[in-house]
Amino acid sequence: MGTRKEFTYPSSDGTHQVHAVLWLPEGEPKGVVQLVHGICEYALRYDPFARFLTDHGFAVAGNDHLGHGLTARGREEYGYFRDWWDLVHDVRALQLQVKEQFPDLPYVLLGHSMGSFVARTFLIDYPGNLTGCILSGTGQEPALTVAAGKLLTGLGDPHKVNKLFYSLSIGAYNKQFAPARTGADWICRDEKVVDAYLADPLCNFQTTAGMNHAMMTGLQYVANKKNLSKMDKTTPIYFFAGDKDPVGASGKGVEKVARWFREAGVKEVQIKLYPGGRHEMLNETNKEEVWQDTLTWLEDHLG
Repeated sequence: MGTRKEFTYPSSDGTHQVHAVLWLPEGEPKGVVQLVHGICEYALRYDPFARFLTDHGFAVAGNDHLGHGLTARGREEYGYFRDWWDLVHDVRALQLQVKEQFPDLPYVLLGHSMGSFVARTFLIDYPGNLTGCILSGTGQEPALTVAAGKLLTGLGDPHKVNKLFYSLSIGAYNKQFAPARTGADWICRDEKVVDAYLADPLCNFQTTAGMNHAMMTGLQYVANKKNLSKMDKTTPIYFFAGDKDPVGASGKGVEKVARWFREAGVKEVQIKLYPGGRHEMLNETNKEEVWQDTLTWLEDHLG
């Protein structure tokens, strides 16, 4: 049985204390996996998966982004941050802390959804600092769509929800699953997972215009070919997603990003799309298969 500890460290925004979690296996770990969570969730939501990894000898770390989880100082801060790079720098700060404890271990970043966009930014800004990177539930809207979203979310109060943007983005994800049982059927086929998500006060909120504007800035950055060329071409990348995930355009968006990585010269790019899977493959009805596939990739690439 491994151990779990929670701690805080200063955010790069100069104001907040970032809430973080470190899961440790029994004995010496053989590698580190740092989790980068998605929109409207938090690090401890990955506790079952993290414990699976510690049972197989990995240390696991993760933090709550600004505007999320226990990094937010109250419900009034949920769904808001002002700068995309604050998230990226907070992820880097956690990595540096964990590497102080385990300086010689192989190190993998696993980013899900919005966290995959953060991880993709990390690959550009900090090349050569990872043994590998796993991107879960990623995607990329067309450039004009992202630009329009950035323009729209730049209007009005950044601390408030832009209802039009929300209805066109997250609010539209359920359409392909009509008639939907809930407003979050798009995340997973497992009704218990969906119900727990909706009942969780750390998940049940809407994102603000300010956060969406920052994220559109990030999406423009990770789509820029000049930026993509800065990535370390020797860092292996593993994409996985459900082929019914609306964030990844039912697999097409995932394949597009994987193609960009190959065109940028990344030597090893692997992709797996799970039939019928929705957005949260780590919580899906076939999660044991997904966990095992992820573990296999880790063990193959971390020696």
